[in-house]
Amino acid sequence: MDTLSSDYLPILVLLAVAVGLGIILILAAAVLAVRNPDPEKVSAYECGFNAFDDARMKFDVRFYLVSILFIIFDLEVAFLFPWAVAFADISMLGFWSMMVFLAVLTVGFAYEWKKGALEWA
Repeated sequence: MDTLSSDYLPILVLLAVAVGLGIILILAAAVLAVRNPDPEKVSAYECGFNAFDDARMKFDVRFYLVSILFIIFDLEVAFLFPWAVAFADISMLGFWSMMVFLAVLTVGFAYEWKKGALEWA
């Protein structure tokens, strides 16, 4: 039982520090925060448009483009985690297939950058 508690002691300390820090930060925000709301600050805001406009209004295509690019690159980076965890167990074929994947990702990113898809203005 002693080894079990010594194995989990760092996890319990980390959990206690995280919970304690969270409580301290929440209390500090509640005590020290400036409460001076104005109508502009408390109004609903989303995606650069007023929330109470017509629901059938046209959105700028840049909002869709940025969200699609985020989803694509986020999912592609998520493929790197299992590969990195199993890196010691994969063969050279697994290594080079990931290098090809990363090369395609880099070429796609460079193409989007060159075309100005990441520019907002």
